[in-house]
Amino acid sequence: MTAVATPSSAFSIYDLHSHTRASDGLLTPEQLVLRAVEQRVGVLAITDHDTTDGIKPAREAIARHSLPLKLINGVEISTLWENHEIHIVGLGIDIDHPEMIAFLAEQGERRLARAMLIAERLEKAHIPGALAGALALAEGGAITRGHFARFLIGAGKADSMQQVFKNYLARGKTGYAPPQWCTIKQAIDAIHHSGGRAVVAHPGRYGLSAKWLKRLLAHFSEQGGEAMEVAQCQQAPNERQQLARYAQDYQLAASQGSDFHQACPWIELGKKLWLPGGVEAVWHRFPEIVNQVCSSDVQTRGV
Repeated sequence: MTAVATPSSAFSIYDLHSHTRASDGLLTPEQLVLRAVEQRVGVLAITDHDTTDGIKPAREAIARHSLPLKLINGVEISTLWENHEIHIVGLGIDIDHPEMIAFLAEQGERRLARAMLIAERLEKAHIPGALAGALALAEGGAITRGHFARFLIGAGKADSMQQVFKNYLARGKTGYAPPQWCTIKQAIDAIHHSGGRAVVAHPGRYGLSAKWLKRLLAHFSEQGGEAMEVAQCQQAPNERQQLARYAQDYQLAASQGSDFHQACPWIELGKKLWLPGGVEAVWHRFPEIVNQVCSSDVQTRGV
């Protein structure tokens, strides 16, 4: 398979996976869209964890600054499959749809329950104040393990996010709490009911063998899922080409995204995002996700 950029990426960079302070990103929605334009991204999806609270402020910032940026409504939903936490991205969703609002409220309750259990386990390990500390860092947004990691770093328990997860938050460690997320089918249904398309997020990051990854993609496709992320900023050698082959095998459209949370040397908005030949870009198969009409959207250049 020849690794060449798709025709559209020659005109505009698509980054369809990013985060703001509405979940565990470090930038405000306004800062994120401004940075996206600085990085020459033309089409951006904000996909915060189990919340869409960052999208309206981002649209307002795009309009206020007259930014040449097309924003796609998105969300990243945490699911549980075969005892693995799998993230499903919804693109082109109606963030005001009653079913999506109710669904994300339920996810928020699950997220808070897990946070309380993490804090309880850290308390037993003589690390007090974790819940209050993580909630303060979340600033009213969706609380994630990333907030606990930042709290533990601030408390002097570790020097890096990687070290925190390795010593405290990974499966079997002191602060680990098993997730009680929705099923993949429930996530896909919520996305579809709100007019969106479902995408498997970063399939190469789940630590699955090739056999199990194929089982995941087959299940996702059988449940009505439409696409999978193929390209990211940072990938193992040959991973992009292998994921492209899987996309073809399971007739899934291909997506790409940085999974941007904060500026760092190896992950940046729009960086190294291109799709190998032989796959169909999600924005080609489902152009409505890009051409979505929103009352607060700003008319920008064609992308």
